[in-house]
Amino acid sequence: MFIRQIHYLLALSKTEHFGRAAEICHVSQPALSTAIQHLEEELGVTIVRRGQRFQGFTAEGERLLQWARILAQNWECMRQEAAQCNKQLTGTLRIGAIPTTLAVAPLLTEPYQRDYPGVGVKLVSLCADDLVRQLDNFELDLGLTYLEDPGLKGFRTLPLYRERHVLLARSPDPRLFKDNLGWADIAELPLCLLTPNMQNRRLIDAAFREAGITPNIMLETDSVFALYAYVRSAGLYSVVPHSLLSLFEMRQEVTAIPLNPELSREIGLIARRQELPPPLQDAAWNIAQGLDLQHRFDSLIAQNGCELSQFFGSPPVHLGK
Repeated sequence: MFIRQIHYLLALSKTEHFGRAAEICHVSQPALSTAIQHLEEELGVTIVRRGQRFQGFTAEGERLLQWARILAQNWECMRQEAAQCNKQLTGTLRIGAIPTTLAVAPLLTEPYQRDYPGVGVKLVSLCADDLVRQLDNFELDLGLTYLEDPGLKGFRTLPLYRERHVLLARSPDPRLFKDNLGWADIAELPLCLLTPNMQNRRLIDAAFREAGITPNIMLETDSVFALYAYVRSAGLYSVVPHSLLSLFEMRQEVTAIPLNPELSREIGLIARRQELPPPLQDAAWNIAQGLDLQHRFDSLIAQNGCELSQFFGSPPVHLGK
């Protein structure tokens, strides 16, 4: 009953509504409210401020919520460990990914679910700040994000590849095919880019700013799939990480042209640092260590008819650290 009470409390924290929390937990609203009251009696402290409706948590309740998250996480880890002992690892691996890495996630989850068919995967697209917050609150098991961020101190990190940005085009002007295509060369092209609140866009803005150029931005979107659609169907150009080419590698509809100076950033997995990592997380981490994503993504540019040694000879631009 105690673990169930903890889950009821966390559901209330998430929904801030007794009725919706009860729906999530598949119980009646009176049953959920009574269970939380019994928890308060057992602990000897008021956790929830009540009126005719939910009014928030007390100061003591806010502190206890963090312990509740830890207890729920430890219970889930214990359950996973028991399943692993029986060689039947089950549960749901929760991954948060910044938008530009969504195309990369299947390269991790496919071998993971092949080895552990009893495990489901929940993949959500998040900005870097929300991803870190949800990891801190035990709402995610893993994050796929930029590693060159001071805010990641204290997290466990695993580098996977260094993304390299390319110009994406459907029918590029022949003059764009040159050894050192620079940021100034593409500034006047009709561009579609991610929205300014995204970290990837901030990196691209910094590259144009470093070149002293204002780009001609025709469209902004929060979807990398929309970027591809506008390049393919509307004649626009975009600047994207070369890992996204894995979405298009079976098509001959777009061309990727490397940019110079190179704009690159290290991408990898992050997780809360724990003495005993959850079995679901640990299994995914071990699989990720065996992936050779850098070679895979670099070869996609070579397949576009561009030799990496020709275009990536200059030192990378380090921006936004």
